[in-house]
Amino acid sequence: MLTASVTVDPAFVVGPVRPRTFGSFVEHLGRCVYTGIFEPEHPSADADGFRHDVIDLLRELGVTTVRYPGGNFVSGYRWEDAIGPVDERPRRPELAWHSTEPNLVGVDEFIRWCRSADVEPMMAVNLGTRGVQEALDLLEYCNGAGDTHFANLRRANGSDEPYDIKMWCLGNEMDGPWQIGHKTAEEYGRIAAETARAMRMMDPDLVLVACGSSKSAMPTFGDWERVVLTESYEHVDMVSAHAYYYEEDGDLASFLASSIDMDHFIDSVAATADAVRASGKHSKRIAISFDEWNVWYQKRAESKVPEGDDWPVAPVLLEDKYNVADAVVVGNLLISLLRHTDRVHSASLAQLVNVIAPIMTEPGGRSWRQTIFHPFALTARHAAGEVLRLAIDAPTQETAKFGAVPVIDAVATHDPASGDIVVFAVNRATGEDLELAVDVRGASDLQLVEAVTFAHSDPMWQATADDPDTVLPRANDSATITGERLTAVLPPVSWSMLRLARR
Repeated sequence: MLTASVTVDPAFVVGPVRPRTFGSFVEHLGRCVYTGIFEPEHPSADADGFRHDVIDLLRELGVTTVRYPGGNFVSGYRWEDAIGPVDERPRRPELAWHSTEPNLVGVDEFIRWCRSADVEPMMAVNLGTRGVQEALDLLEYCNGAGDTHFANLRRANGSDEPYDIKMWCLGNEMDGPWQIGHKTAEEYGRIAAETARAMRMMDPDLVLVACGSSKSAMPTFGDWERVVLTESYEHVDMVSAHAYYYEEDGDLASFLASSIDMDHFIDSVAATADAVRASGKHSKRIAISFDEWNVWYQKRAESKVPEGDDWPVAPVLLEDKYNVADAVVVGNLLISLLRHTDRVHSASLAQLVNVIAPIMTEPGGRSWRQTIFHPFALTARHAAGEVLRLAIDAPTQETAKFGAVPVIDAVATHDPASGDIVVFAVNRATGEDLELAVDVRGASDLQLVEAVTFAHSDPMWQATADDPDTVLPRANDSATITGERLTAVLPPVSWSMLRLARR
């Protein structure tokens, strides 16, 4: 059996557990909106047409924020199309995903859904085909409190009180040649700065996110962030990072080490932002919004968009079926995000329903949890207080993509008020159990209140509507604590949570 040790000391604090780390993402893409969150004919639908079976699962998942309405979709979006009487809203060709957008759901409906689901909205503006004025118009419509045109238009459409949306994304993936209105770093940096400056004239307390490079493998990565932040540093609060180009392609060991790439991505963006801070003599520090992340099998048939004369409404797109190994990687990516809580101030699992999602639905029928649902839900529920910096001593496993990688990865949180400590850990080994010893220094008189592990003898097992529950997080009876030493056996390809509390 493999052995590894982790040292946990409440004195070594990285930063606070940030609720916005547990965000998600709803884009007008495939069945995320239509027959996902919105289906007026569904038995569980409310008066606004939103499925409450999905809302119940969202609450269980622990989602705190939802980014909307895209994604690639936003770069060609006219938000005015989706307000006012539904039967007067235009249908539009949607270029990003070669679909037809019926505009049955827009900003007003989305905000009502957020309030019903008790989540914070994160709004994106179109800086692809549109610009400063359209962003200001949307901001006025959403947040305007005075006797002005767009604020009055919102009132006429049934919402007297402002929506008070604080988080705003300044476009989406603008370095990607697939993006409608794709721009160079100089072009985007300029329009992002001007849009941010103007939006702050209306509301100086907004939290604004500039587009970072759309993935770390892009040829623009690094220099894009440098140029964009040089232009916009004083006007924005965060820069975005996107990464869900993680998939198992016959190399399970490399796939299980995907968080190595995420760690590198975060460290590189932070270093670039800090270099701009130093060269520009800025006082504030730019944070990171990791507002798109997940496992995504892009080469599968379900990721192929329609083409030619086929412009369907809400086609089946990107409906990946996740297995146990995928869930272990998602749990590990969350460990990476928490480990960087000093720089990552918000994050969005992309996406929420049907589209590379933890929640799946049948039109008119059932909803169920995919495997990736479980590590996210348990982490969102139990991570509290402060994130701790751990010392990890573990054997390594060779991978084709990343070289020698520790078989264990972990993070811990500590709640100073209660004294509770939670350890989240993955065993990346593909074939061997691992005995983990956790040395909890400086936190005496602890008891083990819960130990759960998500694993299966077949790491390729997938949940379905007919069988969503065969593999769930189960009690790990091997876990014991004596004094300040906790031990547990973690099976291969597994994610675990160990919760300790004061006696």
